[in-house]
Amino acid sequence: MQLYIYGRSGHNFGLENIRRASALCGLLKDCDPILCSADYRAATFAKEYLDVDKGVGVDVIGNMPNVMERGDMLIYDDGNEASQTMQEHMQEFCQALYKVGKDIPFDIVDERFFDKGDQSIEKAIFFADDDYSEWFLKLLETGSKKEFPLLWGHYFFFKNETKIAEYFSEVLEEEEYIDTVKNTKYLLTASVHTALESLAAGNFPVFFKRGDKEVSNFDLIEKYNIPVVEGNDFDELIGNFDKVINDYPEIKELDKFDISTVKNEIEEILKRFETVKPSLEYKF
Repeated sequence: MQLYIYGRSGHNFGLENIRRASALCGLLKDCDPILCSADYRAATFAKEYLDVDKGVGVDVIGNMPNVMERGDMLIYDDGNEASQTMQEHMQEFCQALYKVGKDIPFDIVDERFFDKGDQSIEKAIFFADDDYSEWFLKLLETGSKKEFPLLWGHYFFFKNETKIAEYFSEVLEEEEYIDTVKNTKYLLTASVHTALESLAAGNFPVFFKRGDKEVSNFDLIEKYNIPVVEGNDFDELIGNFDKVINDYPEIKELDKFDISTVKNEIEEILKRFETVKPSLEYKF
């Protein structure tokens, strides 16, 4: 019997689910989980940068039976990818099934962010992991160079790196993600999950809504009273960012999620079925 953790991902909707799923892999490391991603690049990224031991690409959640066996356990963060019928089949197929956003909260971050950073970077920007429509690049082209660093996104086009670098004092590569988020006092980001990681590290995130797609889990920005800025162009956006820094509001603290109940249930099932081998095939 095996525990699987599924996170939907892709070049046009980023890695927020993968970052949450990887955090769960860390919290449930004793259960030897396997991370499954809709994109093999995301699974590779999680193993290389997020301390995930095992990860595979499965394209879509409907392919999970191709890697699972009947009676395995699944935690899934799918962005409503699975239909109600599929979820019912998953419930029947799995010995235990947990949905992020229902059984496990969305505001769960890697425990490493709770080790407070040193705020050695006064301010920086991390747009998001993805800029498939090149919306961020087009926004930059409406403004002038800023004297603070940009943290590079995983699904940015590398052909744009030279163009984007012209607008910042420095471009930080993705392997510097954790250290940058932990150590930046004021981080401007369009990623809800990154804002929560910054908050966990004791910093002061500022959120801006991207203009090319809907923001998932924006209610978490409101929950923790993280300030939001907008701008008709890049200069106006950064000007509003600086105004927030000068009069930063009171924000709520992000607490660690207590995974013990879920972990105890999974460990009990693993122990109970450690000698049982599945004999039936089933597809959901």
